[in-house]
Amino acid sequence: MSGSWIVGGALRDELLGREVTDIDIVVEGDPERAARELAKELRGPVFRLSEAFGAWRVVDRREGRVYDYAPLQGETIEEDLAKRDFSVNAMARRSEGSELIDPLGGRADLEARTLRVLGPAAYENDPLRPLRLARFAAELGFMPDAETERLTSEAAPRVAEASGERVFAELRRLVLAPGAVQGLDLADRLGLLDSVLPELADLHEVEQSHYHHLDVYGHTIEVFERLVELERDATGELREVLDEPLADELTRGEALRFAALLHDIGKPATHQVREDGRVTFMGHDRLGEQMVRTICRRLRTSERLCRFLEGVTRHHLVVGFLVHERPLDRHAVYRYLERTSPVEVEVTLLSVADRLATRGKNAERAIDAHLDLAGELMPAALEWRRSGPPRVPVRGDELAAALGIDHGPELGRLLDQLAEAAYAGEATDRQQAIDLARELRNNSER
Repeated sequence: MSGSWIVGGALRDELLGREVTDIDIVVEGDPERAARELAKELRGPVFRLSEAFGAWRVVDRREGRVYDYAPLQGETIEEDLAKRDFSVNAMARRSEGSELIDPLGGRADLEARTLRVLGPAAYENDPLRPLRLARFAAELGFMPDAETERLTSEAAPRVAEASGERVFAELRRLVLAPGAVQGLDLADRLGLLDSVLPELADLHEVEQSHYHHLDVYGHTIEVFERLVELERDATGELREVLDEPLADELTRGEALRFAALLHDIGKPATHQVREDGRVTFMGHDRLGEQMVRTICRRLRTSERLCRFLEGVTRHHLVVGFLVHERPLDRHAVYRYLERTSPVEVEVTLLSVADRLATRGKNAERAIDAHLDLAGELMPAALEWRRSGPPRVPVRGDELAAALGIDHGPELGRLLDQLAEAAYAGEATDRQQAIDLARELRNNSER
């Protein structure tokens, strides 16, 4: 008998009482025809999703739903379900509504909150599926049974065979899930992180100074946790910045979660112990920046996201260094913002999470000092993001003519100095800017 069935995650989420927005439908027959019929009814777009598997997608813009139609894999719906990944995703129901088709015990596993892989073949058919286990654990709060853990550990090395885009898509959902920390812990324990983010897995057992209470891996996960809390509690203008779309289906706040996981990946290679026993990681920020680019290339992220993660990684130590220079005048604040732009807001927030997760010697005093400084810098960073860098009140050609100099490096240096002076309120009009430039030039010639 021909027909169609709702399958997979849509049915699982419906049974769990979760919101259903992505609906997978298996069709016995031509999925294109079924998809076009629904698209005509919904007056929404329809397009081919996969030539290899013959899948089609229909978008219902009014209800905010997506319908994916795919051909039946096998002679019967039971054969189709047996080729899926986990039992909780291997249930079906006639589209028009009927009894649940559950040949593999998915409903019982759903009630037990258990993730059970459908045998070794499930992982052999798609090397990405082991990583999906960690993602489902993070999204659903389920845990795998012992046999699934064993099979996942065995299959973990093959996850790296999946395309970078697919790996990143799973990591993105994992990192944004309510149980992200639990999902990351599972991915780490089963060897999945070592396969897809070895730079993060390599942070285990890297000793830190007495100012830390955890190794680099434990510290990184705690930074991630503190950042999620700060992000969740953000209000006002900061909330608006974090909610801005950035790239790769991530907002700025969501992308910052990846930065939290990657900010210290340069530490293992820069780990040193001084003669006095002090542990150092000189240059780990610069090395980390280079490593982030390598990761982004491997995961096929956008250039925009890559630059964002590079910038946060490169500058995540700056606020900590400035703590020892307090109180900061307007010149110091300008130099901080100019140096960390265009991630001045995000790196300030990450520095707070980083400091809160550093609870070794003198922790309370250090945390208080850092939070006080970040509290001063954040309004300035938000203003910088809103209004941009200060404008020099004189054009370059006007300044060159007034000083009798040619266009070149000297003029560029003077304009940079005038921008800082304008931010500090020392060159607010054209004449002030020219007079200050003349003074700066004369002082440099003495």
